Amino acid sequence: MLRWDARGLNNGLIFGATYHGVTRLPRQCSYAIGHVGTRLAYHFMRDGTEALIENLRVVRPMATERELRRLALLTYRTYAKDTIDFIRSLGMDRSQILSLVNEINVDRLNELLRLGRGVIIVGGHFGNWELGGVALRLLNGHRMTVVVKEEASEIVGGIRRRMRQSLGIDTLEIGRMLETSLQIRRLLAANGIVAMLLDRHIGRDRVRVRFFGRSVAFLRSPAMIGCMSGAALLPAFMVRQPDGRFQGFFGEPVFVDATQPTQVSVQIATQMFADQLESQIRESPHLWYQFYPYWRTAGAQDQD
Repeated sequence: MLRWDARGLNNGLIFGATYHGVTRLPRQCSYAIGHVGTRLAYHFMRDGTEALIENLRVVRPMATERELRRLALLTYRTYAKDTIDFIRSLGMDRSQILSLVNEINVDRLNELLRLGRGVIIVGGHFGNWELGGVALRLLNGHRMTVVVKEEASEIVGGIRRRMRQSLGIDTLEIGRMLETSLQIRRLLAANGIVAMLLDRHIGRDRVRVRFFGRSVAFLRSPAMIGCMSGAALLPAFMVRQPDGRFQGFFGEPVFVDATQPTQVSVQIATQMFADQLESQIRESPHLWYQFYPYWRTAGAQDQD
């Protein structure tokens, strides 16, 4: 899996300036600055823009070049708004978060927690996944551990960790995969909630799935851990609505069948998630935030 490009939207200077500006400026003022900034990014971050267009061409194969470029610009703009709203949410109380997020139906999550095996919340780089964790914490009191890879920028990584800690959301950075897996299994054994993103793999931690008709590599370890622990994978999505508020919802739980050969059961479970993610991206392609040539990277043949 590629690390975020430190020269792009997620570098220390841009992210740090965004964080400090958003915490001091009114929401609409932050939006206005983001609107201008993303227009500049669209024109001057040519590699990122061309990667977005290349990615969207697979999602919307019948779209014209002009339509794809409009979608790419919209992707930049919604990413900026999502970042702004996530940062602003960190200073909100429960009543304030309800002005931004429709209350999330957590029935499926609570049903799975009653099984006593913990829950692995799974998502992709789609929608406002960070805000989803904030909403679960503030609206429903659920504490969770977010499993992340190391940021390309130490500044960005530090800011993100502090933001999560302010709400009691723990961060587990992926180190050696065996050690990370053992830590995750301990959390699940205590009936905890672990959150992971699957649509980018890390080195050999990958499993092939069909995604928009192509063979790509998703992260393998969530389904592996689900197989060993008995914890379900619960797809989760936080989607911006036309009125600017967010709708959070859970998809169909995925249980890894431990009676089948491990490789088979892991691939089937990961494919079930990939199908749900694909359905959401088809509906709102501008909310899928991949600012690098996704298909050429995730679709590359496995190498040792």
